[in-house]
Amino acid sequence: MKTVLDLENWNRKEHFAHFKQMEEPFFGATVEIDCTKAYQTAKELKVSFFIYYLHKTLTAVNSIENFKYRISEDKIYINDRVDASATIGREDGTFGFSLIEYNTDFKVFEETTLKEIERIQNTTGLFTRSFDDDNVIHFSAIPWLNFTSLTHARSFTYPDSCPKISFGRMTTSETGKKTMPMAVYVHHGLMDGLHLGQFVDYFQELMNH
Repeated sequence: MKTVLDLENWNRKEHFAHFKQMEEPFFGATVEIDCTKAYQTAKELKVSFFIYYLHKTLTAVNSIENFKYRISEDKIYINDRVDASATIGREDGTFGFSLIEYNTDFKVFEETTLKEIERIQNTTGLFTRSFDDDNVIHFSAIPWLNFTSLTHARSFTYPDSCPKISFGRMTTSETGKKTMPMAVYVHHGLMDGLHLGQFVDYFQELMNH
């Protein structure tokens, strides 16, 4: 379900008009996430760390309203729920685009995610399903790289306003602190650095519990 944003009375109306006309309206940042506690909790619960932090990511996304905005034909829609289209790797080195529905209940989310991962790993090709709605984030894990910045392949002519969130390799310091780089790219017509900061802060808060 989604509703139309009252653009005429939105205090970012002028910002939206300015940034939506740009060839590249996305901006982003790469930040370091402390995942010491989250990794420990995932191991104690005997659950996949990937699924654990994907759930925390979607919890944060669904808590920041601007991350639920999507552009369609000069209108902005507010989605009730945002899911994840995550890249899922296969044994042959390829990957496919998944669709993982968000649920506040982690056990339900875990079950849904495991089924979708299994489905992707037993198919071939990039697009193994249709994507009828844009109430998703584009999500990827790049565990081979401890990156400090990241770029994305994008078609500027394709109308896209979905946030893109990527995680790199987890590293452990001499003191035992575990960190991961997280790159977040968002449409500047829909949000600013303020909202990006709110998302990062809340996500880190969730990872600390």
